[in-house]
Parts: sequence; C-alpha cells; structure tokens
Amino acid sequence: MTPPPSQPVVLVVDDEVRSQDAMRRTLDEDFAVLTASGADEARLHLERQDVSVILCDQRMPGVTGVAFLKEVRERWPDTVRIVISGYTDSEDIIAGINDAGIYQYILKPWIPEHLLGTVRNAAEARTLQRDMNRLDLELRTSTPVLRQRAERKLERARATFDFDRIERLPGSPMDGVCALAERMARVDLSVLVQGESGTGKELLARAMHYASPRAAGAFVVENCAALTDTLLESELFGHKRGAFTGAFDDHVGLFQRADGGTLFLDEIGETSPAFQLRLLRVLQEGEVRPVGATRVVPVDVRVIAATHRDLEQRVRDGLFREDLYYRIACVTLTVPPLRERSGDIGPIARRLLADVAPALGRGPVQLADEALAALLAYPWPGNIRELRNEISRAVALSDGDEVGAAAFSSRVLQGQAGRSVQAQSPVLPSSGTLVERLDAVEAMLLRETLLRHRWNKTRAAAELGLSRVGLRGKMKRFGLED
Repeated sequence: MTPPPSQPVVLVVDDEVRSQDAMRRTLDEDFAVLTASGADEARLHLERQDVSVILCDQRMPGVTGVAFLKEVRERWPDTVRIVISGYTDSEDIIAGINDAGIYQYILKPWIPEHLLGTVRNAAEARTLQRDMNRLDLELRTSTPVLRQRAERKLERARATFDFDRIERLPGSPMDGVCALAERMARVDLSVLVQGESGTGKELLARAMHYASPRAAGAFVVENCAALTDTLLESELFGHKRGAFTGAFDDHVGLFQRADGGTLFLDEIGETSPAFQLRLLRVLQEGEVRPVGATRVVPVDVRVIAATHRDLEQRVRDGLFREDLYYRIACVTLTVPPLRERSGDIGPIARRLLADVAPALGRGPVQLADEALAALLAYPWPGNIRELRNEISRAVALSDGDEVGAAAFSSRVLQGQAGRSVQAQSPVLPSSGTLVERLDAVEAMLLRETLLRHRWNKTRAAAELGLSRVGLRGKMKRFGLED
C-alpha cells in the first residue's frame, strides 16, 4: 500500500516481529511505517518506496545492520540511517559512523519518546538536506535571489525562536530569565543554562543564538550524555582517517561545523574529567585538533552549555573541573521547573494544542476548563516535555473540538492529591498560637480537597460540609481564590 504523500516513510528492519510491532506502534501516528525481517525484504521496500528514515537492528541473521546500511548509503544515500542494538560494541558504533554514515546509534531497550523524537529529527534533517542541495544548485545561477531567500529564512527563524515565543504570562518567573538571556545574547560570552530535564533549556539557547550577532551562523546541538568520551571527542573535534580502528574517512567535528555560530552542549555535567580537560583547552585556545591530526584548526564558536546538575556542587565533589566551570559559566541562567511557574501552564498547553492538533490531522482544538484544572493540579516532574506528551495523548483520544480531563493519563488525574499537594502545600508551622496552627491545618485541608476535585467548588464544599458561600469565604481568607 502506498502511504499518504504527507507522511514521511520509515522502514523498520528487525528479525523479531515483536520489535517490529513495538516500533510501529510508537511511530505510526507520525509516519507511514514499513517493516522487513531482513535485508532482502528491506531492499524490495527501498526499490519501491521513497524511504525517509531506516531503523535497522544490528544483530540479524546473515547481513549485519551496519553492513546493510553501508549498502543503503551507496544505493539510497538520501535515506537517513539509524542503527538499533542491544550491544555496546564500540567497534560496531565506529564502523556504523564511518562505513554506513549512520545518523544515530540507539541502544536497547529503547524509550518510546526518545525513539520518536530521534526519528522526527532524522526526517526533518533529510528534508533540510534536500532543501540545501536544491539551494546549492540554484546558487550557481541565482545568487541575488538566493541571498534574498536566505535573509527571509533567517528572519523567519528569528521570529520562530524569538524570546516572545517562549510562552508565559506577565509576571512569570521566566520573565527575568528571558530578560537576562536577551541582554546577554548580544554579548559574545559563554553561558551556562541550568534547569531540570524538559524545562526548555535548548529553546532558550536557540532564542539567544537568533538574537545574537551570530544568528546567520549555525546552531549546532550535541548531547554530551549520549556518547562515550572517545565518540564525543570524535563528534566534537573530528578525526583524521586512520586515527583509530574503523576511522576510514576524515570526519569534520561539530566545533568546525559551528564555526561562526553557536554550539549548544547539553548535559555537560555528565562528562568525565579527562574530556573536560580537552574541552577546556579548546575553549581557551580557540582551536581544535582533530583526533590523529598534526595541525590545529582555528574555530570561532560561542558555547552555550546546559545541565540538570548542580555544577557548583559537582565542583566541590571533585567531579567537574573548576577551571572549566568558570570558563563556561560567564553567565548562568536558571530555568525554573514547570511546578514553579504554574501560571504559565495554560498558555503553554494552548500553544502545544495548536502545534499538536494539525500534526495529528485535527482541526482547532480547545482545552476544557476541567482539563485545565487537572493540568494545574499536577506537579509535572517531567516539565514541558511531559506536558507535551499528555497533550498529544489527549488530542489523539478526544473527539470533537474540545479536550476534557478524562483524556489525560491516570498518572495526571490520580497524582493531583499526591505529589502536587506535597510540592505546593504550605508546611505546618512549628511555632505560633493554637489559632495560627489550626488556621494552617485548615488551609492545607482546603487546598488538598480543591486539588483532588480539580477546583470544583460544589464538590469540595459538599465533601467538607460547607456551603459554596462558606467555601468561598474560607478560600478568600486563606488566599486560595487565585
């Protein structure tokens, strides 16, 4: 069956049918998924379909995943190649990067959200690469027109990643963070962005890049926690052919690719002291030496690093170099978790609805009041990333043009009176008069009951044996009206 033209095609190659089914269930909402149990069947699909991304198991009977993807690279070079394996053999990884030109190496057991995000990025990378190839061809005959297009694209990028696009209400804790980030964007200093996973650190870094004089340059991203030291050095600094076993070609590192632009190093707190020393030298000297090279390469790169760790504590514990910390933390920005900016949940949720609904083939969708109340009552340990997953799930399960609370997962609905109350309720005072202490207990009971009933005053009043007027009076007394 020919897939709809609007959906990119993903080919899953795995000799285990259960693995095929698991990946199909993860991907089939966003992609047209084809499956194959081996190389021969996969070749038939590739000959018949324009495949955007191929996910291939490494350990298969007959031809290995890397060997097959090497053939794919030669015959269908536009197809983005991803290897999935339950083994962490560094030689296999290096061979995959060099021989098969793989885009990513995913280890089993894989996480559905990570797999879906990786495939989305791979499909987008393929589209962008095709656009770039077309632009390169046009460059030969239409330089003025192409220059105008590049300027328009840059303006669209600036608008897309503008600080005003970081959703928040007036008075949000993010206001101060964005104001400082926007001011520092114009100054060519290294920046450290701290915050829990999923709070939007990369989005803030992109906004800084496009508000900086380096906006016309590349914004390059690397997750330092995803690779070993050896692979991370090769990826960032590059390597020369023959530098190590499996290095069959020269590899240009991300520092060189980001020359004139910005390099975003995510999860820098996970790197080893040995790698930190190598990185420090690059930042101090402004030049990289690819692995196996005899000459250094000058680079002009602004580094924005991010971490969910307390780097100052890791410095005190001897796990992070103090000199590197001061090199990357000329300015430190701390992105607050979603539970500390609950007023922003509504605008963020509505923005996510507007983004997710068209991607799932839906028209405009609204958020019901009870649904918003449920979102406000949950503490969001996974922050905006978790909120996006819940919104996507709710849109997929909802009919009509409104999303109700029932479409959210039980984790959100049942977690309201648990972690949310624990995180947000006031702590009982250890001193004060009896009346003051009783008031504190009463305020906690009111908050807990309102959260559990998703701020439905009629139900909360009935449970507490109060009238609605009496409940409103107590809410006003304890500052719970907002």
